[in-house]
Amino acid sequence: MANDQSTLKRVSGMLALAGIFMIPSVGFAGADTHLHEAIGHAGEAKAHGEMGHADEATKHAEEALSHADAAKQEGANAHVSEGISHLGEAVDHGKQGHGEVAGEHSQEALKHLQQGH
Repeated sequence: MANDQSTLKRVSGMLALAGIFMIPSVGFAGADTHLHEAIGHAGEAKAHGEMGHADEATKHAEEALSHADAAKQEGANAHVSEGISHLGEAVDHGKQGHGEVAGEHSQEALKHLQQGH
């Protein structure tokens, strides 16, 4: 009986240790999904900005910003914060009708988001 309790304690300890490593992975998986979405929308914002389509650039930059914020909350790294800053600038310029400038900021955001991936 003492041997069974010892085995049970060891198994419980190993399961608890495995849980410690698994739980953060779930958060990073969510961050990775949001980061992937942010990268896609930042690329769209960049392309539309280069074509002078301020409205579309703004729409995609806002969507990228939303996903980048979610990725940051779920544990993404410091590069994502820099990407968020540029996405904010892209949104601001896009709303002012400055499509090309929005595209430039989206390009910078894209570089940082990819580094954060």
